[in-house]
Amino acid sequence: MRRVDCRRCQAVVVEEVPWADGKRTLTKAYMLFLARWARRLSWKETAQAFRTSWDKVFDAVEHVVTWGLEHRALGQIDAIGVDEIQYAKGHKYLTLVYQIDIGITRLLWIGKERTIESFQGFFTAMGKDVISKIAFICSDMWEPYLQLNGEEPIMRRKWPDTCFCWRPAALTS
Repeated sequence: MRRVDCRRCQAVVVEEVPWADGKRTLTKAYMLFLARWARRLSWKETAQAFRTSWDKVFDAVEHVVTWGLEHRALGQIDAIGVDEIQYAKGHKYLTLVYQIDIGITRLLWIGKERTIESFQGFFTAMGKDVISKIAFICSDMWEPYLQLNGEEPIMRRKWPDTCFCWRPAALTS
């Protein structure tokens, strides 16, 4: 990209081009290409297959995820589900929050650790406007998730493990 004298600000600036983003060394199209392949292969395999570095694949995925989060339209969220997954040996967990409305199931948020503070981070990240419209929260029997709401579950279903659902009145007050 060329360095040009800007007549407006009287400074030397880097010319903006439509196929690049800032000072990134990859084009937008190539970053999207790498990020899509990184969904199917490991990042190391993606880098090897396209003769690039793991760092370039990471940058591509980071760019696509950041763009997606900035342009995401949450809309109405009526019901969420919260659970945790173990991601390493020992007790290392991630807290996952999904939208589980009729017709749409999608991952909304991932928090590090399996703590009340981590789950509370979801409500902080989504904001009061989105949270105030949630009608149901579904969770497994992990006690801190139930304590966060402060109410007894309104529905109990038997699946491989017990699932509690409740109206989040305590969260919106």
